[in-house]
Amino acid sequence: MTASAILAGGALATPAHAAAPPKPSIVAKGGFVMNNGTGKTLFTKAADTRRSTGSTTKIMTARVVLGQRNLNLNSKVTVQKAYSDYIVRNSASSARLIVGDKVTVRQLLYGLMLPSGCDAAYALADKFGKGSTRAKRVKNFIGQMNTTAKNLNLKNTHFDSFDGIGNGSNYSTPRDLTKLASSSMKYSTFRSVVKTKSTKQKVTTKSGGYRYMSWSNTNGLLGSYRGAIGVKTGSGPEAKYCLVFAATRSGKTVIGTVLTSSSVANRTKDAKKLMDYGFKV
Repeated sequence: MTASAILAGGALATPAHAAAPPKPSIVAKGGFVMNNGTGKTLFTKAADTRRSTGSTTKIMTARVVLGQRNLNLNSKVTVQKAYSDYIVRNSASSARLIVGDKVTVRQLLYGLMLPSGCDAAYALADKFGKGSTRAKRVKNFIGQMNTTAKNLNLKNTHFDSFDGIGNGSNYSTPRDLTKLASSSMKYSTFRSVVKTKSTKQKVTTKSGGYRYMSWSNTNGLLGSYRGAIGVKTGSGPEAKYCLVFAATRSGKTVIGTVLTSSSVANRTKDAKKLMDYGFKV
């Protein structure tokens, strides 16, 4: 082939831009990834379709707590029997809080986000909701979750529970959950908690002694994906398998969500594919 033919074909006439990587295919019914620094959207799949969120709801639980005025992370909460009864009644994921123990708000955030403790979520809702009865406080706290969603402009998000065990109107979208996670990551306490693989926390017992609580993170990306820094798993009969994820490499942070994947293994694979893609584009 002559040089002029090559130029005519345009193949070598100018240095070619690197071809964009192929868009990944994921099992999850919904997905979204963005550059956390710029907010630029990098991938969408049914990103604005409302779906059940499972325990990824707890990101908002933590966000509402961290957004409280004059928050004292060291203030203590006494574990009530109502929290453990709730776990038993709903066969819910648990931080195995023991009735009568005194735990700090910071410890409850670890119990909320690592083992996905619905008892920890209940304790936080009871502590930070306003009202004369526990039922009123819980209702008020869920109201705070919905107000925060509105303030963050999450148009397709609504909560009817503090932990994701909803009553039919607990939903969000991959885009909204990613925006929520991005907002939550602005809090240093949130960042510290969600990147922790496991923790041992010293709590005060009813009799004034102490015990250690050990919690491991349900997020398998930590330690298995280079640069992973969070965020939260979720699952449920309707939600199937969900994951809100984030990773940082070479100063670039990508953050995203997969909703309604088909298994724990597939939600992890989906997230890895989307982060790999996010770092390339």
